[in-house]
Amino acid sequence: MANDELPVGLLMFISFRYLEGRVHEALEAAGYGDVSIAQGRVAARIAPGGSRLTDLAEQAQITKQTAGFLVDQLEKSGLVERVPDPMDKRARLVRFTEHGKRLSAAANAAVAEVEAEWEAHLGKRHMDQLRRALFELREVTDPYM
Repeated sequence: MANDELPVGLLMFISFRYLEGRVHEALEAAGYGDVSIAQGRVAARIAPGGSRLTDLAEQAQITKQTAGFLVDQLEKSGLVERVPDPMDKRARLVRFTEHGKRLSAAANAAVAEVEAEWEAHLGKRHMDQLRRALFELREVTDPYM
């Protein structure tokens, strides 16, 4: 199959899986080898001020029970904590601990490294076009925007 015959979604998925793998490798190298890809997918969705478990589950497209299990594992590793939601004292937020913030920073640095490599390969103009096109596509694909 020629490259121009591959579905765009598959091409995006291949690039995403590559990025995800590189982030996972960087986290292992930084001493976070006990964090699974599934845990990383949930952690990547934690908002700066914290997120409710139901929101993490919905955004990761997993059950609340699965999200709870993954957050439990992250909590046991000291990467996240559950705290009262200031907007609703009955609810709890999942937020990064200081240790978790260092993991997040390592993941973000790995993402920036890969994106710089992609830009070096594609050129700045094409990378800017790709970013703009994907951002515009969010308007019809991302219910959390």
